[in-house]
Amino acid sequence: MTREVRLPLTATGRLDRALADALGLGRAVVKRAFQLGEVRIKGRRVRASDPVPPGALVEIGVDAPAGPPEPELAMPLTVLWEGERCVVVDKPAGVAVHALLPGEGGTLANAVAGRFPECAEAAPEPREGGAVHRLDTETSGCVLFARDAGAWDLLRAQFRDQTVEKIYLALVAGRVSAGGVTTVPLAQRGGRVVAVPDAAEERHRKKGTSRARPAETHWEVEKAFERHTLLRVRIVTGVMHQIRAHLAHLGHPVVGDLLYGGEAALAAGLERHFLHAWRLSFDPPGGGARVEVVSPLPRALAGFLAGLG
Repeated sequence: MTREVRLPLTATGRLDRALADALGLGRAVVKRAFQLGEVRIKGRRVRASDPVPPGALVEIGVDAPAGPPEPELAMPLTVLWEGERCVVVDKPAGVAVHALLPGEGGTLANAVAGRFPECAEAAPEPREGGAVHRLDTETSGCVLFARDAGAWDLLRAQFRDQTVEKIYLALVAGRVSAGGVTTVPLAQRGGRVVAVPDAAEERHRKKGTSRARPAETHWEVEKAFERHTLLRVRIVTGVMHQIRAHLAHLGHPVVGDLLYGGEAALAAGLERHFLHAWRLSFDPPGGGARVEVVSPLPRALAGFLAGLG
């Protein structure tokens, strides 16, 4: 369906973000419209990264938003921790956290709705099914779901305040000698995220065309192999593909991540990228002791590590 929206006169920044805010839609829906060429101003197709023309009338073709996830009782679900107002479940690689389009099934949210039906109504956006955060489809590990709307608000506030600790295990190409931190900003370009060094970002900022988001990634060496290094990675921010983009920018792409690493990330016998959301720490909504949840390394990843010696 095609919709028209008049952007506010005070709108600034990227067109896709301003459009999502004006329509009250998730950015994934707006992103898909740009990818399909279904966004126009004065009849001319525009790009997601274009600067906002304040007050412009925008035409956008959008799919009907996905509704709450249908419970799928037959889907396997591993519950890592269960509380009165939220749960942490183990996401397998290859499974999306939630649907993007109507009628989609087979997501983690569908499985959670089958076990915890109240989660389906916890998030402001129905398709999220109570998910408080997301992982890439091929990334496995801990995902937090709220069981009521108040819990979702409280947990999301912790993510905004950066009090949730998210630790990942990532096997990267090459030898990493020591731990470190990078704060290089990241910008979306098509379906990828690219690092924007400080000098380039400063030029964009002065022109008012900045498209980058702040991103902070810390890492420590867990174990070194002959041609690979297992890292323990902590992210403070939550930019899409943040770990994958930052590590590739540093010259150590995640093993199996061909999108960011190309040939350097090739790994015979590994059918996914080696990135796992290993540990999640947060304060439970309503009070109580801080919760720390660990997701064991999946068998495929543990087996691949064992083969490295």
